[in-house]
Amino acid sequence: MGKLKKIRVHIADDHNVLIDGIKAVLKTESEIEVVGSSLNGEEVLEWYNTNSSDVLVLDINMPKVDGIKVLQEFKKRDSRPHIVILSSYDDVKLVKEVMKIGAKGFLAKKCAGEQIVEAIKTVSKGEQYFSKSIQDIIVSSFSSDGKDLSNHQDGTFFSSLTDREKEILILIGQEYSTREISDSLFISVNTVETHRKNLIKKLKVKNAVGLAVYAYKNKLI
Repeated sequence: MGKLKKIRVHIADDHNVLIDGIKAVLKTESEIEVVGSSLNGEEVLEWYNTNSSDVLVLDINMPKVDGIKVLQEFKKRDSRPHIVILSSYDDVKLVKEVMKIGAKGFLAKKCAGEQIVEAIKTVSKGEQYFSKSIQDIIVSSFSSDGKDLSNHQDGTFFSSLTDREKEILILIGQEYSTREISDSLFISVNTVETHRKNLIKKLKVKNAVGLAVYAYKNKLI
């Protein structure tokens, strides 16, 4: 039986204490190995000129070269790691911006310690990862009134939906096309269609029109 291949991680943040904290959390994980760290964006880019990792945990606000510019630079390169953004800010516009330019995950710094392992393992497979606080912000950004989406008239069905299904249901209610939903949530058209079919089954409606009506009746739009 071959040796288990570890997920190789580089950590970039302008605070040594945060880097040390993440290293301490990851040290207990047999599947993960920290192979490097950087205190600013310039060091990140220089390190990757001669080294590589599977995942880069990247702070947005760093001296010399910030996280946005690092993402933009990686987008030009053929070889680049899967990137998890760390940020003290949880503005939905920032989340969407960094995902558009190549990030695979987004963690609010306040919950990084709890969810960093899950985030690294998820993005290492090429999948997206959002911390729960970020998911809540994204979902509420698609609601016209920003109300809590977990308590609606037909709550029995609604409570059984995943966060992603809730996002898609709201967009369907706002008459977004499959392609527009795909672009907005950074997922494939096929994934949107799969979620749509699951929603129809879970909410016991006949088609996408039924989903839109459900969203309207339950004041999701």
